[in-house]
Amino acid sequence: MKNVYMEQVEEKWRDAFSELVAAVETNVPDGFEQTMQYGMVSYVVPLTSYPEGYHVTPNTPLPFISLAVQKRHIALYHMGIYADPALLSWFQEEYAKRVPTKLNMGKSCIRFTNAKNIPFDLISELVSKITPAQWISHYEGVKK
Repeated sequence: MKNVYMEQVEEKWRDAFSELVAAVETNVPDGFEQTMQYGMVSYVVPLTSYPEGYHVTPNTPLPFISLAVQKRHIALYHMGIYADPALLSWFQEEYAKRVPTKLNMGKSCIRFTNAKNIPFDLISELVSKITPAQWISHYEGVKK
């Protein structure tokens, strides 16, 4: 599934996207599962671990991280930084220390417009900070 997506990635983004996927795969805690969700390479809490799934789309695994290549950027969607203000603050502070360009970010979407400025070490740290059990707990707390 990831390989099919990679074949569609524009060549100028391919190496950086591949390295970003590897950073996530290597550092995401055990219990998350890689899949294709919403047309993106995604890491989810599988229904076998959280049968309630994603409230927006019943019978869909709970999303956590998704990666996509758009025309002008690589996007990393991290639901934890959307749900946890302390994690968001940590990420923003660390990004400012490590990356010479301004953070380009939406609510859960981090956009990388220059492949040379992707902080793979910081992304590795970010994805390792929340276990599936912690993410479920955050999610249930925010959902209420």
